[in-house]
Parts: sequence; structure tokens; C-alpha cells
Amino acid sequence: MRDETVRLALPAGGEATERPISIAIVAMGGQGGGVLTDWIVQLAENHGWVAQSTSVPGVAQRTGATIYYIEAMPPLDGRKPILSLMPTPGDVDVVMAAEFMEAGRSILRGLVTPDRTTLIASNHRSFAIGEKIAPGNGIADGGAVTGAIGVAAKTEIIFDLNALAIAHGSVISAAMFGALAAAAVLPFSRDSYLDVIRAGGKGAKASVETFEAAFDRVKTGSSEVTAPAPSKQAGHVPSPATPDPDLAGLIARLKQELPEPALTMARAGLRKVVDFQDVAYGAEYLDILKTLHAADRNADGGARAYAFTEAAAKYLANAMTYDDVIRVADLKTRAGRRARIESELEMSEGQILQTTEFMHPRMEEVMGVLPAGFSRWLGARPRLLGWLDRRVNRGRRVRTYSLPWFLTLYVVAGLRGLRRRSLRHAVETAHRDGWLKAATDAVAANYQLGVEILQCRRLVKGYSDTHSRGLSKFDRTLEAIKLVERREDAADWARRLREAALKDSAGKELDGVIQTIKTFA
Repeated sequence: MRDETVRLALPAGGEATERPISIAIVAMGGQGGGVLTDWIVQLAENHGWVAQSTSVPGVAQRTGATIYYIEAMPPLDGRKPILSLMPTPGDVDVVMAAEFMEAGRSILRGLVTPDRTTLIASNHRSFAIGEKIAPGNGIADGGAVTGAIGVAAKTEIIFDLNALAIAHGSVISAAMFGALAAAAVLPFSRDSYLDVIRAGGKGAKASVETFEAAFDRVKTGSSEVTAPAPSKQAGHVPSPATPDPDLAGLIARLKQELPEPALTMARAGLRKVVDFQDVAYGAEYLDILKTLHAADRNADGGARAYAFTEAAAKYLANAMTYDDVIRVADLKTRAGRRARIESELEMSEGQILQTTEFMHPRMEEVMGVLPAGFSRWLGARPRLLGWLDRRVNRGRRVRTYSLPWFLTLYVVAGLRGLRRRSLRHAVETAHRDGWLKAATDAVAANYQLGVEILQCRRLVKGYSDTHSRGLSKFDRTLEAIKLVERREDAADWARRLREAALKDSAGKELDGVIQTIKTFA
């Protein structure tokens, strides 16, 4: 990601122009790209210029990146100019990107050129769909964009415009407008920009504050972003959390039993496990972790900064907090979720929030919630199971915050107390114990192999079909590791297997590595 420096070679304002000034804006849904475009057009028209804007909607990347294009110039000898509808590569004066990778795409399109273009871009990331759905780390490397910006743009203004906007209670378009004013590409005064914002009415105060902060940030080069004082309106000041004495006792125990390198991860894992179930479940987490740490000590883990214990603290917590029907219902009915959605939608007082979500439960998920004995009895009766599945296994559009559906989800979430007697918990526990035994056995003979086996838990994630695919790849990976566990390079092969399994959801690369292993195993 780019550093927080701003390098400018500002053009002199007020020069007469015989060609339009062209501005391309790349923004996603909810970032105010249309508002920013209207502001720039209004700014030009307020000074007697002729201005024209067009937009080309994006496709299914996040919520859709849209290119807005503006051309503006004063009339010449009383004649109105004919303006272009689309940006031409090599002929754009200003490119404004509301996200870092969108700046890179603008460079690839040829919109940014070193002889004329001022690039204004936020260096934060808003991940694309392809980055989010990758089984492993699918985040695109921003290094190529960083390098390209240094040579592609005549002038560059790059910093976290999004964080600045959030700190002042506005959206990124206001920050981009302030950065444009500071760049002095358009021959208009700062007050002219502010007049356009103030004429907008609703939300003008926050937009003005964001504009001024961005303007000053560019002019001074300061990297500091100061958030305004929190609102004192009802519902906006969070109350301090009441400490849980039982959890505090577990944290104290954690500090006594685990080494310093693993404490941060173990503390986070403990909180996650307790949030998933209860304090007793958190104590079970620490019991297991203590046993794994003992295996680490016996394998001389201190010489390796207890990497085995630290990995166990992370991946054991993930294994113990599997996504089941109870967990999904719990997350959907939490007050914090509703508050987050309302905040993201910038809802005002008096507006009503309603969400519609698609849910497609399978009979397997229903059986997973039931007591283990009853579920096994039901599983032994295929005709009855098929009859029930035909009534359960279908898609439903659920209005989460309607009273009937909210109460239904709330009741399901309330089954948390029965979770540890359920079939799903029994299956997850057996699978978890087998994985930990394989890691513990391995670490005694090959320390790094034990760590790699723990990290294989990354393959298991998600819910329903996603979980099933990940679990299948996990099992195949551990079976393949057994074929090489006596080799000196076993840890390297385990890492290759895991990385291959993470690269594609179909598992073709994993199949290739397994076939390679079988040729010499």
C-alpha cells in the first residue's frame, strides 16, 4: 500500500483554455460518485462554464464500479463547445479513484498518463468478489499498482480518503472533492467548492468538514486523521462493557499456563470460543491448549518460539467455533448486526429497516442440531428422512426483522445450551480430536510438520456446501501427508498440499500434488 506522502506539481489556476478539462471518476455503489459528479458540474456551471457528464455502470464487482466522465470549459466567443461522452486514453486531465485497485485499473485503461494526468486516489481496499470467494488468501497484490502510479501519473495525491471521510461522518466523495480543490486543476476558489456543497442541504455539515480536512491534508501533507468527538445523541455513545469475572479468571489462567509468544492469539481464541458457546466451553479450550503446549515443550518448542502452541491457539479456536444453524441464527439476531446495517445505510430517525435474506436449510443441518442419539435413529430410517427432507430442503426468502421470522431465529439461537449434546457437535469433536492427534504425533518427530498439520485447519470454513467441500479437501490433505510423514522434507510437502487445496475450490491442483506424491511414496 502507498505511504502517506503527497507529491504535487500543481498547475497554475485561472489559465484560459481552448480545450475542455476532462475528469474521470471511478467509484463503487454507496461512495457518492454520482453526487461528486453533480458537484463538479455545478461548480463549473456556477462560473459560466459549459459542463457535461456521463456514466457507464460497472458489472458484478463488489456492488459495481462505475466510470463517471466530465468535460467542462468556458464558451469561446459565445459559442458552446461540443463535448465528448467518454474518456479517451491519453487525454484525461484528472482521474479520481475511490479505491486503490480502481486506480490500477484506470492506469491499465490508459486513462492516466505522465504528461498530463493528476491522479487522486484512496489507498484503502474494498475487496472484489473474486478476492472474497477464494478459498485461501485471494487478495490482489497492490504492489504493482504502487509501482505503476509512480511512473504513470504527472501528479499523484494518494492517501486514505475513506478513513478521513469516516472520521468526519461523511462519504468518500466529499474527501475527493476536497482533494480536487487542493490540486488546483480547476481555476476556482476553495469557497466556490464549499458553496456547491452547502447548497446540497442534507448532510452538508459533515461533507463540509470532510472537504476541509481533505483539502488541508493535501496542502500540508499531514498524515494525521482526527476523528470528531462522538455524538451525544441517544444510541450513539456505547456503554462500557461489564467485565465478566469468569472470563477474567480464564484469562488469568491463560497467562499462567501459556508462553508469551502465544498469549495474544490464545486470548483472542478464548474470547471467540466463549462468545460461541459459554465460559465452560472456554475452559475446555484452555484444557486442550494446555495439553498441546505440553507436547510443544517436550519437542523443545522454546527454541522455535513455541510456534506449535501459537498455531494451536488460533486453529483450535476456529475448530471449536464451527458454523451451525444455531450460530447462523445467533449472528442474524444480534443487535450489533442491525446497528451495523443501519450505520452503513446512513439511516435517519424515523426510517424503518427491513431485510430479506435467502435461506436454504438442508435436512443435514436440521439433524445436526438434534440430540446425537435421536439424529442417528432418524438417519437409520431413510424413508422417514426423505419425507422430512422434501419439506425442509427448499429455498426461503426470510424477512429477518419481521416478528414471526425474528422470533423463529431467536428461538433457534436459544438452542445454544443444547449444542454440546447435538450430533453436529459430536461429529465436529471427533474430527477435531483426530486432527489434533495427528499434529501432536507429528511434532514429536518433525516439529515443523506438526505446525503445518495444525495450519491445515484453514481448509475448513463456511457453512453447508462450502463447509462440506472444505472438509473433504482437509481430509484428503491429511491422508496425503501420511504418505510423506517419514521424509525429511515432509513439512514442505504438507505446505504444498495445503496451498494447492487453498488455490481452487474444485481441488484440481490438490489432485495433482497428491498424484505426484504417490509416484514416489
